[in-house]
Amino acid sequence: MNERVEQGMAVRREVLGDAHVDRAIARTTEFTRPFQDYITESVWGSIWTREGLDRRTRRCITLAVLTALGRHEEIAMHIRAALADGITATEIGEVLLHTGAYAGVPAANSAFAIGQQVLTELGDEAAAAG
Repeated sequence: MNERVEQGMAVRREVLGDAHVDRAIARTTEFTRPFQDYITESVWGSIWTREGLDRRTRRCITLAVLTALGRHEEIAMHIRAALADGITATEIGEVLLHTGAYAGVPAANSAFAIGQQVLTELGDEAAAAG
């Protein structure tokens, strides 16, 4: 395993949590292994480890881009990760609202619905933290 893969796996676990990464690894097949290797090394090991932006900013950008592109299957996971890292529900709402102004109301509407579902699943503590 090269250094970028090792760093990428460490950051991936820090950002998404061990449980999520362990599930992804457990589902890896020979067919999906090249993609898992790619995202671990290139996305997590080369992009998320750069010094130019702090992790908090990267999380907010990620939520904005996922919202803008309508990548609903990824939004809940990244909202949970952001909350776990101390970004408040209010701040997440601001990111989604701001994204709606530039990427469109339907995209933000869907992301708010997903965000509300995550907050409801996590209980009142997550919503109150904002």
